Amino acid sequence: MKKITSLLMLLCVMTLSVQGVFAQDNPEENIVVTDDSSASTAADDSVAPVKIQEDVAESVEKEIPEKKESGLQVLKNKFIEGGPGFMSLPLICLILGLAISIERIISLFWMSINTDKFVAQIEEEVSSGNLEGAKEICRNTRGPIASIFYQGLDRADQGSIDVVEKSVVSYGSVQMGQLEKGLVWLSLFIALAPMLGFMGTVVGMIGAFDAIKAAGDISPTVVADGISVALLTTVAGLVVAIILQVFYNFITSKIDSIVNRMEDASISLVDMLVKNKVVKG
Repeated sequence: MKKITSLLMLLCVMTLSVQGVFAQDNPEENIVVTDDSSASTAADDSVAPVKIQEDVAESVEKEIPEKKESGLQVLKNKFIEGGPGFMSLPLICLILGLAISIERIISLFWMSINTDKFVAQIEEEVSSGNLEGAKEICRNTRGPIASIFYQGLDRADQGSIDVVEKSVVSYGSVQMGQLEKGLVWLSLFIALAPMLGFMGTVVGMIGAFDAIKAAGDISPTVVADGISVALLTTVAGLVVAIILQVFYNFITSKIDSIVNRMEDASISLVDMLVKNKVVKG
């Protein structure tokens, strides 16, 4: 077995040596053959890895899903892109405006009562001649309507309807001021937020033109930062103004509803006192 193996190895060596001798005797053929084989081999070797890499890259891209940013992350990124210095100003307006709006909404809903039920209770006490009982109901009831009724009943002993009406009207104006407390600041933030956004726009455009002047060339990369600040601050200011305006309109409509009920209840109080001859008409 060892002899057979040795003979095979010797045959292989002789074959390789003969091929080398022919290659030296025919250099042109050797060049041609070498070029063809090496070119094809090199081409195959160079193309194959590239194709494999492209296939692997495509498969990896297909397998790995794109990560979608959450809404909060998008807002955070836009806030940073717009510049914390300018974007913070509309944000402060939004926070303060929302605080005032929430406080007013809670207060207005707390002041709202069942007006028909309250007037019926007062009329029952007045009809029976129990003014002190009617005053006690007013003291134990929240809201501006109960306060106005208390002021009117408290002056009913003076015997003149004019005194009662003046008292109701005067105290009604005081209650109106209480209902509208804080709306001046809310309207200020609504007007101020877009102005702050426009100020950021102007500053951003100035920065963009300064960058153009420094670079001596107009290109997107030069003016991108300034224009980004300009547009994002404007959008932030407008969004804040829109949100606060919605709350402002809701609050004013709620106040108007309460004021209308106050006026109707005041008329009912005057009629009630005249009807039961508590005061002279």
